[in-house]
Amino acid sequence: MGELAATFGVDWAHLGAQVISFSIVCALLYWLAYQPVLAMLEARRQQIAQGLENTEKINAKLGAIDAERLGILQAARADAAALVADARAVAARVKEEEARKAAAAAEQVLRRARDAATQEHVQMLATLRREVGHLVVETTAAVAGRVLTADDQRRLADATARYLA
Repeated sequence: MGELAATFGVDWAHLGAQVISFSIVCALLYWLAYQPVLAMLEARRQQIAQGLENTEKINAKLGAIDAERLGILQAARADAAALVADARAVAARVKEEEARKAAAAAEQVLRRARDAATQEHVQMLATLRREVGHLVVETTAAVAGRVLTADDQRRLADATARYLA
């Protein structure tokens, strides 16, 4: 081995010093550079893991919020359908009530019209009786050729009214 080292020009003193220097530099680099880089890489790995965990939590919360939103929308749709059904029922009741009121008002108008027609008929008959009585009195006076007294006129008017009735 000594011959091989002499062939390649190995100087054991310098080689030992270089190995010691290299070991010192490696140890310093390990403590001052490599360990902080490893610590920084570990911190980044933990941050990434925490970020992924937070992402999963956020996704789970978003899923829960989405499910809650869907539930709220379904409840709102059900409430809206119930409100529409209630509104339709109220509208039907109001329509029915208004129809009843209109029918009652129409019936009342018809009753008033019938009453007015009956009163008008009675008044027309009374007027007709008076007129017919008056005509009978005048006709009788003209035919008899004399002036009838008030008593004669009343008697003829009564007789005519009984006949017409």
